[in-house]
Amino acid sequence: MNGYSDYQTLQVRWEEQLCFIQLYRPNDKNTINDTLIKECSEVIQECEAKAKIVILEGLKEVFCFGADFNSMAETDSSVESSNPEPLYDLWLQLAQGSFVSVAHVQGQANAGGIGFVAACDLVLADSHAMFSLSELLFGLMPACVLPFLIRKLGFQKAHAMTLMTKPVTVKEAFEWGLVDAYGENSAAVLGKHLRRLKCLNKTAITRYKRYMNTLDSTLLDSKEKALAANLEVFNDTDNRDKITRYIKTGKFPWEQD
Repeated sequence: MNGYSDYQTLQVRWEEQLCFIQLYRPNDKNTINDTLIKECSEVIQECEAKAKIVILEGLKEVFCFGADFNSMAETDSSVESSNPEPLYDLWLQLAQGSFVSVAHVQGQANAGGIGFVAACDLVLADSHAMFSLSELLFGLMPACVLPFLIRKLGFQKAHAMTLMTKPVTVKEAFEWGLVDAYGENSAAVLGKHLRRLKCLNKTAITRYKRYMNTLDSTLLDSKEKALAANLEVFNDTDNRDKITRYIKTGKFPWEQD
């Protein structure tokens, strides 16, 4: 089962029991829209049965920049138009699936992009990667990201990262535990890890991940609260007006007209 499969928002490549999923919206900074969530969820579901290792990648300059504000501004403010559950469930699939999930991060990972990073079992990056949570600048919060990030970093590091909103360097991310390894040539770093991971068999991975899921129920226990908090801030009309203004003028909420 080798070769490429084409999607609207992804480029997917299989190499036997390895599935490479590249987030691919080059004209939109790899932002997250409904199609990307749907397509990625479908591929991950296929990986449950067929993949030992899932490698999630972005573009060279940007891994994923978070929510697609453009598509968000085109919808109304109803709950139905901003349902965060499919994205949370996608991250759950990455975190709890019967495979080893690896985030290969080059460039910027911001906001919802951090959700993809924190959900993966291992995070490998290049030496120029940057990690940030910008939501509070728009009156929002990374409600759905935080359960995954807290599990990875601990409460205080995730809390400080949210409050400060500034980018974290790959060196800091490594020291905090968000990144497991990094280097100037991240492809070489990835290759080194894959050579080791390929030695594992699917049954062993499945049993191990199933066991690990029983040891920590944080992600499932936090889901209802995370979804409610997300809906509250994204359905706030003032916040949506700030997003629309930013899209139209490029001005941040604290900047005057």
